Amino acid sequence: MQRSRLRDLVVGIFVLCGLASLGYMSIRLGGLYYSGPSGLELYATFDEIGDLKERAAVQIAGVKVGEVKSVRLDESMRARILLDLDPSLRLDSETTASIQTAGLLGAKFVALEPGGSDDMLASGDEISLTNSAVSLEALIGKFVNNSGI
Repeated sequence: MQRSRLRDLVVGIFVLCGLASLGYMSIRLGGLYYSGPSGLELYATFDEIGDLKERAAVQIAGVKVGEVKSVRLDESMRARILLDLDPSLRLDSETTASIQTAGLLGAKFVALEPGGSDDMLASGDEISLTNSAVSLEALIGKFVNNSGI
């Protein structure tokens, strides 16, 4: 009788752990999560963002320092993105933001390259130096049109 209760307890704990992990994975894959308080929020405006999505990584020298919080169109019909960065970052006003691809056909991310200015960006400021995403379709079109095929 005692062994049966112990076995039932172990099976119950195992089932609860399985259900908890299933619930956690469902929430994460569904996109709902708490990332903590917001840090340094900066804006950047691009002519072309390709397939950049919210929650895409923001990197400096390959190290993730934040994520894309929102992607919107501004009044001049350009893509305006809000970056949520690590609050301990100190970026200067000559920082450059560019949209790059992870791998050949991978996901898009924002790469930041600090400049050399003494003026630091504060939360809510705009990164004025941006490089838009390169469209693979546009490059193939230029190649086909210029090669005489």
